[in-house]
Amino acid sequence: MDATKLIHHPYQAPGGFQAVVPGVHKASTVIFENTAALKTRQWKDKSGYTYGLHGTPTTFILEERLATLEGGLQTLLAPSGLSALALVNMACLRTGDEVLIPDNAYAPNKDFARVELAQWGISHRFYDPMDAAALAGMITERTRLLWLEAAGSVTLEFPDLLGLLRVARAHPHLVTALDNTWGAGLAFDAFDLGLPDKGGSRGVDISVHALTKYPSGGGDVLMGAVTTRDEHLHLQMKLTHMRLGLGVGANDVELVLRGLPSMPLRYAAHDAAARQVAQWWTKRPEVARVLHPALPDSPGHAHWAQLCSAAGGLVSVVFDGTRYSPERVDAFVDALKLFKIGYSWGGPMSLVVPYGLRGMRQFGELAGQTDGTLVRFAIGLEEVGDLLADLDQALGALA
Repeated sequence: MDATKLIHHPYQAPGGFQAVVPGVHKASTVIFENTAALKTRQWKDKSGYTYGLHGTPTTFILEERLATLEGGLQTLLAPSGLSALALVNMACLRTGDEVLIPDNAYAPNKDFARVELAQWGISHRFYDPMDAAALAGMITERTRLLWLEAAGSVTLEFPDLLGLLRVARAHPHLVTALDNTWGAGLAFDAFDLGLPDKGGSRGVDISVHALTKYPSGGGDVLMGAVTTRDEHLHLQMKLTHMRLGLGVGANDVELVLRGLPSMPLRYAAHDAAARQVAQWWTKRPEVARVLHPALPDSPGHAHWAQLCSAAGGLVSVVFDGTRYSPERVDAFVDALKLFKIGYSWGGPMSLVVPYGLRGMRQFGELAGQTDGTLVRFAIGLEEVGDLLADLDQALGALA
C-alpha cells in the first residue's frame, strides 16, 4: 500500500454531524488552505485556527461555556489551577510592583509570591481578608494586584468580599483577582456582586477556577481557567498565556466538557451532604471548632449569607489540642475507611487531610494557635449516613 495515499487521502467526512457531546479535535499543526490564509488568519479573537496551542474547536467550546458559567465574557484554559494563578500574577505584575494576598489564600499561590515573584523584584504582603479597613491602609501606588479567595483555603473563613472590593475600587490602578474554585461559578456571581459598574463588571476583574475540582468531577483531570469581562485585561492575559506556551490536552478538555452539565446537580449534592456532616461535628465534644461558611458561628458567616445560598462540599474541624495530640488525630484519620487520605476535592469520593495549626494563619481566630490539629474533609457523593458512621467509628482511635 502506498503510504502517500494514506496520508493524503482525499475523502472528507460530510459536515453537519451533531451529537450531545462536542467532538474532540486534536492538533498541534493546523492546515491552511493557502498562503493568504496563513498570513491573515487570527487566533486572538477566535475567528480562526493557527496552531493547536492557540485553540481548537474543542477548547473554544469549553472556554465559552465556562465564561457563561462564571458570568464572564472571555476565558482562557491553563494546565492546572496553580498555572492559572501564576498566569494572572505574571500578566499583571512587573518589577517594582506589589501584590497583596489574603492570609488564608491557597498556599502555593503564596509560595509563588514568596519565591518566584520575589526573584523578579515583585514584592508581596499578606492581609487580613476579614478586615477591609486594614486593607485600605495597605494599598500604595506600587500595589497592582489584589488577590481574593472565598472561602479561604483550608480554614474556610468567608471574607468581606464587598468591603474589600469597595476599598480596591478606590484605586483605579488596582486589579482584583478572585480564586473562585470553592464557589465554582455557582455559589455566587463573582462578576455581579451588586457593586457600581467597572469595566463591564459589578464584581471582580478576574476569576480563576481550578477545573480540577467541581467541573471535572472525577478526580482525574488537571486544568485551570481564567475568566474576565474586560477586553483589554483579557488580551493582556491572552498574550502572556501565548508567550508562556500554556496548553491543555484535548482529551482532558473532553472530560471537563462531559462533566460540566452535571456540575450544578453534583455541587448541590456536595453542599447538602457537607452541611449534614458539619452539623454532626457541632455536636461532638472532641472538636473545639467546626469551620463551614453556612454555620452561624463560622468566621465570615454573615458575609457568606449576604452573597451566597450554596456552600460547597468542604468542612474543617479543629480538634481540642489540650486533649488530643497530633499523633492521636493522625490515628483517627488513618482509621477512616470511606474517607481516603488525599488532596483536592469535588470528586465522587470523600477525602480527608490533617493540618498542623502552627504558623498556619497570621490573622483571625486561628492566628498564633500552636496546639490542636485541623482536619479538612472533602465530602463526596456517598450516602451521608455511611459517611457519618465512618466518622463515628474512627473517633475510637482518639482514645
